[in-house]
Amino acid sequence: MPAPALDVDVAEQLIARGETLLDGALRELRARGGIDANETLAYDLSHSASGLAAARSCLGYARHGDDEAQLVAAFLAMTLSDLAERILGRESLWGVETGWFEPFQSFVAAYRDPSFLSTLAETPGDRHLDEDFELVASTFHRFAEEKVRPHAEHVHRANDDIPESIIEGLNELGGFGLSIPEAFGGFSAGGESEYVGMVVATEELSWGSLGIGGSLITRPEIMTRALLRGGTDEQRQTWLPRLASAETLCAIAVTEPDFGSDVAGVTTSATRTEGGWLLNGTKTWCTFAARAEVLVLLARTDPDRSLAHRGLSLFLVEKPRGDGHGFVFHQETPGGGRLEGRPIDTIGYRGMHSYELSFDQWFVSDDHLVGGEEGLGKGFYFQMAGFENGRIQTAARAVGVMQAAYDAALEYARNRVVFGEAIINFELTRTKLATMAAIIQCARQFSLDVARQMGRGDGSLQASMAKAYVCRAAEWVTREAMQIHGGMGYAEEYAVSRYFVDARVLSIFEGADETLCLKVIARRLLDALGES
Repeated sequence: MPAPALDVDVAEQLIARGETLLDGALRELRARGGIDANETLAYDLSHSASGLAAARSCLGYARHGDDEAQLVAAFLAMTLSDLAERILGRESLWGVETGWFEPFQSFVAAYRDPSFLSTLAETPGDRHLDEDFELVASTFHRFAEEKVRPHAEHVHRANDDIPESIIEGLNELGGFGLSIPEAFGGFSAGGESEYVGMVVATEELSWGSLGIGGSLITRPEIMTRALLRGGTDEQRQTWLPRLASAETLCAIAVTEPDFGSDVAGVTTSATRTEGGWLLNGTKTWCTFAARAEVLVLLARTDPDRSLAHRGLSLFLVEKPRGDGHGFVFHQETPGGGRLEGRPIDTIGYRGMHSYELSFDQWFVSDDHLVGGEEGLGKGFYFQMAGFENGRIQTAARAVGVMQAAYDAALEYARNRVVFGEAIINFELTRTKLATMAAIIQCARQFSLDVARQMGRGDGSLQASMAKAYVCRAAEWVTREAMQIHGGMGYAEEYAVSRYFVDARVLSIFEGADETLCLKVIARRLLDALGES
């Protein structure tokens, strides 16, 4: 029997019921001693809350038509099923009574039915972008198809550098100035359009390639936000036009070998010297560090470790371009500064290259301290302003990779014949494709909704939620796309294997999934509960 047409009001009621259940579980979490004493519960709560937030953001999309409503219905049914899986066997931890799932049962049964899902296998749904953003999407999609994809496989297999032609072409499109205000040579007029345009462009570039497309505009986005939040007028006038024109490319140097997402534990030091500062210490996972001409570096300017993040400041560290396979630079300064970059080999996300950086008496002048003297001890906050935007952009990157994987799987399924029939006709294949389509479209709509919120000066928690949910989803989607290819999915002959290994990094960078859930999402949910 076909599933009934989605009643959006009923869907909203179910989401509200789920949110009430989560509020009760948050109270239970607090009563049991909080996050540190109940990390598993806090983690599961964070992901369940993120899934429900994604579903809620899609209610407006469901009103566009039948296809849209069906995709949202399938997504909400998946979200509620995931919630049930997290609770099963842990009911006492969640503080729920027997039979808690009964109000959701008929909805989930209807919209998880394979006979319903199989009808959506070839129904990815319209994005319903405004005309201006459709133009952005088509422009960057064409660039990704014509300029990025032809290089993607070679760069991945050879662990090569990003071709300069891609950097130059993206600059011609204005890709590096999307978030930079017009007053500084960029294309941003502020407001929602700035954030939505960035999300749309990022998705399309990531559809072309995560490693040599979508990630190129993430680093200038982070540096731009940090400068707009804390930079001096002179720093903004100096650096933002250079970022917008790609005269200067940047990299972000925050993570350290012993302190990953625990930014407050940073030990790289900046010590005052005549006319500036001397940097000493090690940074790791600094992506794009060789090609970049400036590093946005977080360092400890107050040796009192008890100050934690309040003792950190942000610096703009200029350097020459380096070789993609490692570099060493020396300064002609009294201290004889030295900077060494060692590349870190990775299974995917190639082209950008990540590095371990070692600073030994590396000099930076006073005017490269973000915010000047007023910026001392505020580097953590400036950096976080950039990272919050980086998280929603990372969600958009995940959507682009998922879309590429779905497109590849759908094409392969239509053409691959097994037992005398194209595998697109098998129920299991169709159910997988339908699940992918629902996840991708709802992840996209969630990302767009959060971008609009951020354009209004809100959405910080939602950006973290989007990053957590969408990046985990990308692992499943790319895995299933690879599986649909069968043995050929494991061969480098097909790009789907690259999508799979690229997707794996999404839940690690820009805030590791576990840290994001425990230190950001769960804490903010508890704070919000206290205010309600």
